[in-house]
Amino acid sequence: MPQMGESVAEGTIVRWIKKIGDKVDRDEPLFEISTDKVDAEIPSPAAGVLSQILAKEGDTVPVNSVVAVIGTGAEAPASAPQAKPAVVAAAPAKTAETANAAGPAAEASAAGHERTSPLVRQLAKEHNVDLSQVHGSGIGGRITKDDVLAFAERGPAAPAPKHSADDRVEKMSVMRKKIAEHMVASRRTSAHVHTVFEVDFSALANIRETKKISYLSFIVKAVADALKEFPLLNASVEGDSIVYHKDINIGVAVALETGLIVPVVKHADAQSLAAIGESVADLATRARSKHLKPEDVADGTFTVTNPGAFGALLGTPIINQPQVAILGVGSIEKRPAVVGDAVVARLTSVLTLGFDHRVIDGAVADQFMARIKRALETWDESQP
Repeated sequence: MPQMGESVAEGTIVRWIKKIGDKVDRDEPLFEISTDKVDAEIPSPAAGVLSQILAKEGDTVPVNSVVAVIGTGAEAPASAPQAKPAVVAAAPAKTAETANAAGPAAEASAAGHERTSPLVRQLAKEHNVDLSQVHGSGIGGRITKDDVLAFAERGPAAPAPKHSADDRVEKMSVMRKKIAEHMVASRRTSAHVHTVFEVDFSALANIRETKKISYLSFIVKAVADALKEFPLLNASVEGDSIVYHKDINIGVAVALETGLIVPVVKHADAQSLAAIGESVADLATRARSKHLKPEDVADGTFTVTNPGAFGALLGTPIINQPQVAILGVGSIEKRPAVVGDAVVARLTSVLTLGFDHRVIDGAVADQFMARIKRALETWDESQP
């Protein structure tokens, strides 16, 4: 299991692209994984024959553990004793044959306090939480501080609603579970407030046609320039401190069939409009083809999401932690507008800023949005 980012401790096997007995070339996609940072196809580290698969689809295993063996093709069948493999491809600490048949829950129960830290047990005592009822989200089912606090906030789970025999029931994908965890954690962490601005894109439309660049690229550029003037929106919160980030790295949400991922345009303030356009297009293409690298989704300081691409008038997006603000872009369409004393058709969009009221006041948020609105409505065509 490869290390897909500095803070990533485990990965989930989503799909085996190759089967036991298949020949595989070096750097040919071998299996697909999902982590809390990125979904990716993992290339084979060497050429040979896939002689063993030690982690099944759906298994979550620590990084650097062996999930498969690539041999020379002369090995015995997988069920027989194996010859020395030519390459160990990146098995979980326990394979399916050796794992406790009762599963992680029974293992956690048997281990008792060994599955929790003193801090977790103290928090559980303070909040009157029965740890036997808490589902651990850590490696091997370990209960974390956040698990206890989340359980204390929502209380014991209500009985699952009944469903009819005709209803289709399926497990959440790894990506969907991670999104759910992050969104709930964000709502629990930040004091969400939203402010809404209407922006006239009529003048920008002609410039866009000339430069052959998407509206989203103009928006990312305007946001990057505005963040230089309003560094508080390019910050994060650590305890009772505010961290002002030197780099302006703007994440752009990309919708996938299985969920959502946010690749990052690094140093957006230092890039030209054309370079931003190329970066946005490249990241979106690689996100949809599952060819993003860990660094492509790391270190974001602000996020732009574009529900307008699907026709939404506006949205009230949830902040992408640990950031303190997110911009939602509504559909850009012709709408009636008052110009002077006349009602005319203008190309407009509704932009929504979601911000963390713990550190950002409404006046600052509105000034930031006014700066973006002014830039988009009076774009300097000579701007690189």
